[in-house]
Amino acid sequence: MTEAPSIADRDTISKRESGVTEESPMRLRMEALIKEKQLEIVAALQELDPANKFRTDTWTRPAGGGGISCVQQDGNVFEKAGVNTSIVYGTLPRPAIQKMRVNHKAIDPDVDSLEFFAAGLSLVLHPQNPNAPTVHLNYRYFETMDGDGKCNAWWFGGGTDLTPTYLYDEDAIHFHKSIKDTCDKHDRGYYPRFKQWCDTYFYIPHRQESRGIGGIFFDDLDDQEKDQEQLFSFVKDCLSSFLPGYLPIITRRKDMTFGEREKQWQQLRRGRYVEFNLVNDRGTSFGLNTPSARVESILMSLPLTARWVYMHEAEKGSREERILGVLKKPIDWI
Repeated sequence: MTEAPSIADRDTISKRESGVTEESPMRLRMEALIKEKQLEIVAALQELDPANKFRTDTWTRPAGGGGISCVQQDGNVFEKAGVNTSIVYGTLPRPAIQKMRVNHKAIDPDVDSLEFFAAGLSLVLHPQNPNAPTVHLNYRYFETMDGDGKCNAWWFGGGTDLTPTYLYDEDAIHFHKSIKDTCDKHDRGYYPRFKQWCDTYFYIPHRQESRGIGGIFFDDLDDQEKDQEQLFSFVKDCLSSFLPGYLPIITRRKDMTFGEREKQWQQLRRGRYVEFNLVNDRGTSFGLNTPSARVESILMSLPLTARWVYMHEAEKGSREERILGVLKKPIDWI
């Protein structure tokens, strides 16, 4: 007896025969969006350093889905830059279903397993120059489905945040204003709410400081928030605002002069980045615990180099002390 095609197989056939339109299921529209934005972002970053090409790896998952990882290492502008898309089809066991029902009551509590789909674009850029900030972005979509592929619960999550080694107020203001302008187009309550969420999420408890100077972060936005089309439009605009929000910053900082002191401080701050991602970040933990996970893509977010110095203290009145003060107590930039 021939096995019925999986949801992933049926989606592949649908894309091949009909393409992806506004009438397609949201999972296919989100997949198409993140792949489009990946190409756009990589092309713009490549223009900053034409001599060092991004390496592109395309991979597939046995249960359906796969991804595209675009990574540049040891370039003239970026020590390490990664722009990844990931598509996952899978099955949630009962414990995971019960956990998700806390935030999503539409999920059937009486089933032993449930089909799911997840799609996301993740980006981390670690510049060579200590005057240029690291930036992170992630926008994702998750849905659960019945055996026929019909969606029964869905939500969006994501955000973007800036992690400078040295603080330039004009960079922080530009980055946050770009995000706020995008948020305000959809809901004037989004920016203050999601900025606070970002400050709370990207906090390193064991260091009692933030990873960076924030941005926005949100999760579990479903029909209790707004309808699916409105939230998809918001995520689309957030992705479109990334390059205008970051390119002016990296362009004015990438060629600034710096010395060994600045490079050493950058390495210490990179160590904090590693600590957060490996100890505190839920996305890294979820990825590493997903069956058939592609570890290289998940750990793409880590810098190429980092440093830990025993009992290091910033000099009083220094630029290093100033950024630490902001990381200890986040401020409103706009």
